[in-house]
Amino acid sequence: MATAEDQGAHTREMTVEQLLDFLGRMIEIRLFEDEIQLLFNQNLVRGSTHLCSGQEAVAVGACSALRKSDAMLCTYRGHGAVLAMGAPLDRTFGEILGKPQGLCAGKGGSMHLTDVSVGAYGSFAIVGAHLPIATGFGFAAKYTEADDVCLAFFGDGTVNIGAFHEAMNLAAVWKLPVIFLCENNLHGEYSPVARTTPVEELVVRAGSYAMPGVRIDGNDVREVFRVVGEAAERARGGGGPTLIEAMTYRHKGHSRTDPGTYRPQQEVEEWLARDPIPALERALEDRGVPAERVEEVRRVATAKVEEHRDRALNWPDPDPTARFDHVYA
Repeated sequence: MATAEDQGAHTREMTVEQLLDFLGRMIEIRLFEDEIQLLFNQNLVRGSTHLCSGQEAVAVGACSALRKSDAMLCTYRGHGAVLAMGAPLDRTFGEILGKPQGLCAGKGGSMHLTDVSVGAYGSFAIVGAHLPIATGFGFAAKYTEADDVCLAFFGDGTVNIGAFHEAMNLAAVWKLPVIFLCENNLHGEYSPVARTTPVEELVVRAGSYAMPGVRIDGNDVREVFRVVGEAAERARGGGGPTLIEAMTYRHKGHSRTDPGTYRPQQEVEEWLARDPIPALERALEDRGVPAERVEEVRRVATAKVEEHRDRALNWPDPDPTARFDHVYA
């Protein structure tokens, strides 16, 4: 995981090397998700999958603004966030494939990726269930004076869950160092936001809890990095939580084989044109970076993902008796 250890690192203009690093990691996540879809279609993935293709800039930008000691919690659409925190590709593949070498010995699968060693404290399948836990992480950091923050990703549908309001309220009352990051991809599962939520800009709900709220372009990794970095710095200084609404779009359906036909074709085309990866490539071109260098980043990312996929596929399946391990009752 790239870090922003020094104060104010997020406010300086990003270097070309930083942007190339972000690009490589975003491409890795996109290719990882493509491979997971293929593996699922080959019946090699058990259970459900929820891909974050199209939302890579939110994960990479936000997680890059954290320190190594910070915590991150995410949803079942969390492959990208866990990888952005620094989880190894091969063990993440292995977890989704049910291999013993997976992040959780293959027992969590796609919806429960966890790698405590990099600060990824879990993907949660129950909508909104992790937000009170994020508040708990914030309380622990404040209680122990650890100077750490907790970043919690969630979708637009979560803003209508009771746990969202309870967590926001408590974090605000106690001024806890929590960053609530809503990935608004315009649809809660199969329902457009307008059908489920009476406000158009979800960030206005920050006002109910007297905390700062900001709506950003979630497809611009630079903006995500800057805003999350500012929120983290404010939290470390005792300023309390922040609600960030990152506007983005998932390129795939909600899960598994969902074709996403409930979305208007024009909407899909407009958001595909705002793909965060080509957008960053254009930004690099504007900075004078040769196309050959960008292509090399893509080549390296492609080779890395393929190598780690093949390694995970070649790992043995678990011994059937392993199903009794870590069972307490």
